[in-house]
Amino acid sequence: MDVSVVIPLINEAESLPELNSWIEKVMDENQFSYEIIYVDDGSTDNSWQIIEAFCAKNENIKGIKFQRNYGKSAGINVAFSAASGNVIITMDADLQDSPDEIPALYQMVMQEGYDIVSGWKKKRYDNTFTKNIPSKFFNAVTRAVSGIKLHDFNCGLKAYSNRTAKGVEVYGEMHRYIPVLAKWAGFKKIGEKVVEHRPRKYGVSKFGWRRFVNGFLDLLSISFVGKFSKRPMHFFGLWGTLFFLAGLGISLYLVISKIIDSHFALTNRPGFFLALTSLIIGMQLFLAGFIGELISRNSPNRNVYLIEKKTGL
Repeated sequence: MDVSVVIPLINEAESLPELNSWIEKVMDENQFSYEIIYVDDGSTDNSWQIIEAFCAKNENIKGIKFQRNYGKSAGINVAFSAASGNVIITMDADLQDSPDEIPALYQMVMQEGYDIVSGWKKKRYDNTFTKNIPSKFFNAVTRAVSGIKLHDFNCGLKAYSNRTAKGVEVYGEMHRYIPVLAKWAGFKKIGEKVVEHRPRKYGVSKFGWRRFVNGFLDLLSISFVGKFSKRPMHFFGLWGTLFFLAGLGISLYLVISKIIDSHFALTNRPGFFLALTSLIIGMQLFLAGFIGELISRNSPNRNVYLIEKKTGL
């Protein structure tokens, strides 16, 4: 199969008919063998009924419905597991991503050998202060931390080789950091393509300011996990050693001072408490490193989701 189109969504009943017709048109014009996988993330409107109608008319369309809202990352992860296309393309359901970009993205993966091609919404139609400026800051920080030179990490329109999509695990709210996850997994050829960003035609945005706060915390988490998941002692042990040595040095100074001057007030000095605190912190960090070495970072239940229904699968 040439292309799998993955579309996570919640409450997008108004836009789904137009989006589905558009994707089918692009696939037929380019003679792609394809599948479209819709993941309904706990919609409260009639999105699922519309998806079921699509599946009844077209055997290439498949649907997955979560019993409740798990988030975009959960939808992408489940769809990646189900997808079988040589190229897997993710896009949002709000019609702000253009399906006309699919052929070019497909060629970049299949012909140019990219592991991931990320869309870059160079010209955006979002609110300047609530989305554009925070997004620029978010992308700048992510570039600096990850070392990946992309302009738009959070663009929903991305293309993946099948091997890349199957090789990364998307959890929590890590969907915006899939290029970073892929890099840590060893997929190094990551590119980008300027794509059309269309004004929202139906409904309202499902994202607010919280996503930028959560995104920063996720960036710290993924940076740590990517670098130290297999060797936590290298992080905790280093800082534990530094704190312990600092505490030990201060303690030796205090003891020697007491030996030289018997009137030296050992326990009444700030250095005594500083030494004690440093020794305790150092030992705790060291213990954290040992425990981290013993515990697998991958919980077996981390990506278990209650799926209410499936259709076309």
